[in-house]
Amino acid sequence: MSSEANVAKAGLEGVVAAQSEISDVNGQEGRLIYCGYDIHDLAERATFEEVIYLLWNKRLPTRQELEIHTEQLNRETGLPTGIQQLIRAIPKDAGPMDMLRTVVSALSLYDPDGADTSREAKVRKAIRLTAKFPTIVTTFQRVRNGQEPVEPREGLSIAGNFLYTLRGELPDEVATRTMDVAFILHADHELNASTFAARVTAATLSDMYSAIVSAIGALKGPLHGGANEGVIKNLLEIGSLDGVEAWVKRALANKEKIMGFGHRVYRTEDPRATHLREMSRKLGERTGETKWYEMSRKMEEVMMREKHINPNVDFYSASTYYALGIPTDLFTPIFACSRISGWTAHVLEQYDNNRLIRPRAEYIGPRGLEYVPINQRG
Repeated sequence: MSSEANVAKAGLEGVVAAQSEISDVNGQEGRLIYCGYDIHDLAERATFEEVIYLLWNKRLPTRQELEIHTEQLNRETGLPTGIQQLIRAIPKDAGPMDMLRTVVSALSLYDPDGADTSREAKVRKAIRLTAKFPTIVTTFQRVRNGQEPVEPREGLSIAGNFLYTLRGELPDEVATRTMDVAFILHADHELNASTFAARVTAATLSDMYSAIVSAIGALKGPLHGGANEGVIKNLLEIGSLDGVEAWVKRALANKEKIMGFGHRVYRTEDPRATHLREMSRKLGERTGETKWYEMSRKMEEVMMREKHINPNVDFYSASTYYALGIPTDLFTPIFACSRISGWTAHVLEQYDNNRLIRPRAEYIGPRGLEYVPINQRG
């Protein structure tokens, strides 16, 4: 591997590993598009159900197609009895992402399409996975707190049912739309770590559930989806607006990573953070608790002044979810409830034009060593 074309890139930074029609990230301009549509346009005007259809079909649905698509998703929100029993059997102190990884793996055993590898069966599996993710998360949340699970309600959107099955009461329009937009913003982001993991697994022609379990494992890491949980932990540790600047400066002086800032691709503001910042502000004002938004703004101000680093999608999603009353350890599973739409879109695309993903590694170890019998080793 001595040619210039094969120079190793740490973390595969800048390496183009696939062609895709699903999403594009323009890091220099701070733009994100889904199948040609700007994320700002979709966040302001679309629903999450429309975006799911867009990611899977590379076009927006007609009214009739959307009605059918929404009905198909709504019909699949419930969990098999065996999965409900499994969730009850999982230790109450288990991490929600560990739970999600385990339950999704088990869910494959209950899929009526089984080993059917037709395109139609794969789409049905994508529908089931996308519909059931929120119910898995909210069922675990209620069970671990000694509450009975709430069955999803017919006629509610995915965002509305997430909040309904989490709290046991119908959410208002503001909370529902906030959750809907958050799902839209997190739906896809090109070849991020979890999506790449899913495509690598799918490329072996393993099943869709295995590919999604691979994605969940990657998303669990604090350098990927776990960052928003880290953000709120930092805010809670700081405790007050007056303490933000000193805390940030001390962390920078100690060369500690401050969660929610910087991005491998974006060199300007993450366009998703633009919407989440405003959502965090509005929710804070609506609930009368603006502290977390104000602390976040102060932290952003100090980071820009000291390091010229922009916040990413995780930063303001933390205070947004916190304002909705969502437990902090559910922040990353919520990310998964949205990103399952993008993961399945990429898995379907990988299957449609598959080639085994098998990169090379540049060997930098010793050569020419001779085997020494074990009784002659020092």
